[in-house]
Parts: sequence; structure tokens; C-alpha cells
Amino acid sequence: MERLRVTLWRVASLMFVGFATPSGAEEKTFNMTKGVTEISGKVYDLHMLIFYICCAIALVVFGAMFYSMYHHRKSKGAVAAHFHESTKVEVVWTVIPIIILVLMAIPATKTLVAMEDTSQSDLTVKITGSQWKWHYSYFNEDVEFYSLLATSQKEIDGIEEKGAHYLLEVDNPLVLPINRKVRFLLTSDDVIHSWWVPAFAVKKDTIPGFINEAWTRIDEPGVYRGQCAELCGRAHGFMPVVVHAMKEDEYDQWLVAKKEEVAKAKQEAAASLTATLSKDELMTLGEKIYLERCAVCHQASGAGIPGAFPAITGSKVATGDAPTHIDIVVNGRPGTAMQAFSNQLTEKEIAAVVTYQRNGLGNNTGDLIQASDVNAIKSAMSPDSKEGA
Repeated sequence: MERLRVTLWRVASLMFVGFATPSGAEEKTFNMTKGVTEISGKVYDLHMLIFYICCAIALVVFGAMFYSMYHHRKSKGAVAAHFHESTKVEVVWTVIPIIILVLMAIPATKTLVAMEDTSQSDLTVKITGSQWKWHYSYFNEDVEFYSLLATSQKEIDGIEEKGAHYLLEVDNPLVLPINRKVRFLLTSDDVIHSWWVPAFAVKKDTIPGFINEAWTRIDEPGVYRGQCAELCGRAHGFMPVVVHAMKEDEYDQWLVAKKEEVAKAKQEAAASLTATLSKDELMTLGEKIYLERCAVCHQASGAGIPGAFPAITGSKVATGDAPTHIDIVVNGRPGTAMQAFSNQLTEKEIAAVVTYQRNGLGNNTGDLIQASDVNAIKSAMSPDSKEGA
């Protein structure tokens, strides 16, 4: 009996956690959080309202059921009534639920309408899901970048101790200002992903060929984490979302610095087209790019995943014709999981990773690919070159 009593108490505690723990660690464990936006607060309040209504309904229904079972039990000589229908009872148990549903629908509809209102935004960010990373593009600011998982492969493999933000850390977080309405346009390059940040109460699917909309206005500066909430493939669990919310003046300073960084990167990319790198330089950079961009499919060892992703080690592509290898990395392979990296990596980075694949991971072709070789392949595939031909 004592064990039964303890079990029932624990169940009741979980059911009524909204009453028992208005704040604190237990609420974060068992209940929704209020988040850091006005909408997330409305969603939380709506959630708690519906929860209270459900608890009240459960109390009435189960209370009446247990009362009837106890006071009208057979041992007290109770005799069951015999009847087939009661118009009054049917009207009551139809009308009352309708009234309850209408009362629940009013605040729910208001919240849903507010969540979908993306008008009068101060900033627009395009979010593109891709295997398995996020691409952020700031409208009218000439700033865009990819955001990749920053957790090391050694942590994932269990060689090193897992960090505090294991699988929830990226190299380039999305940076947003507080107190400004930010509109999100969401789409995908390949399969369906889902951009989700619980603290904002924003969760939207990114669908190839389709654009979804969402918005947020962050009230408090800080770092907020989420992840892809759609089972999008093998590396679904390695696609985190990190948003760094800054004060408005700090954000403006960051934006200026980011524009300068982007402009400098473009100048360096242009200069690299005429540069010749040594094998050591290409292999060092190539290994870094490979581990960041390629290892998730082809494995860090180059062994691939049989039946899903081909091996690099000993492959006909990595040991065959170099221009064909470059073309596959630049343009991808339609109909397969091999995506195009022409807009994701610079010519120098593509040259380095192709060199690494051809001279590392068990391969040894001796080929050194330069940025000019990659640029020649890209130029040959451009619309202008085709028209000229």
C-alpha cells in the first residue's frame, strides 16, 4: 500500500506540476518555458490555461466516476438502473463540451493569428536548410553565411569529454537585435527541415521550392539554442540552431564588422585565383574543410557508409579524372545526396578539399588542384560561357 501511495503521489505531482511548481528547476524539467518573446509568453499562458481546463475536466469526470464507484458499489446493495437513453443527458454532454471548446478556441485563435502576423518587420532574414547546416541571408545588407555544427568529432566519438553545449554549438550563430521585429523566410535546398528555437516559440518547416514565414521580437539579450525538429536524414541530430541576441547598438556594430569581413573574404577569394599553394598548404586547409563539410557523409576516415554514401578512399572519382572530380564538388550530382558546393565554398577551399581527397584518406594521385583550376570549371559551366560557345 505504501508503494502504491507513493506512486500515486508522483503521478499527481506530474499532472499538477503547473500548480505545484510555478517556477524553478522542476518547471524547466516538466513544463514549457515562458521564453524571451511576447509571443512565447502568450503561448505559455495559453498552454497553462488549456492545462488548467483539462485538469478541471479530469477532476469533475474522474471525481464523479470514483464517487459513483464507491457509493454505488455492489457490496452496499446498489442496483444498476436500466434505461436506454436520456435526451436531457445527451443535450447536456453535447452543449457543455461545445461551450468549453469555444471558450478555448477564442484565446487560441488570437495567439495563432498573432504568431502568423509578419507585417511591419524591421529586419528580414532568409533561412535555408541544407544537408546538414543552416544558411542565413540578411535582406538588403549583403551579409550571408553558413552555420555549421561546432562540436568536435572527438567529442562525438567519445574520445574527448563532451562540452556544456554538446551538439548545440555552431561556428557562426545567427545574430539578431533585441526589440526589433525580425521576419523569417524559410526554405530548403534539399529535403524538409524544421527551424526551431523554443525560447522564441518559433518552429517552422523549411520545404524545398516553398517559402514559409515566421517572426520574432526578442526581449532579452543572450544566446538561445534550438535544433532541426524534422527527421531530415542521417545527420539530423547534428543540425543545431544558435541565435545570439544583442542590444540594438551592439547589433549595428556587429553588422558593420560583418560587412567588412564579407568584403574582405571576397577580395581574398579573388586574389586566390592567381595564387599557387604548396601541397602542405592545400592538404592542411583541405583536411579542415573535409572534416567540416564532407565527413558527416563520407566519414572522417573516407570509408563512407555502404548503401548510403560512397567512400572517398579508392573511389573512381577521387582517383580518376581531376576535372570530373572538381565538377562533382562544384555542381553536385542531381538525384543523389551530393549537393553543390559552388556557393558554399570559395575556389581556394574547393581546390584544397579536392586535393586532400585525391592525396589523403588512402589515396595518392599526386594531383595538386589550384583555385584557378576550380574557377576554370565554374566558368565553363556559367550561362555566359555557354552562350559564347
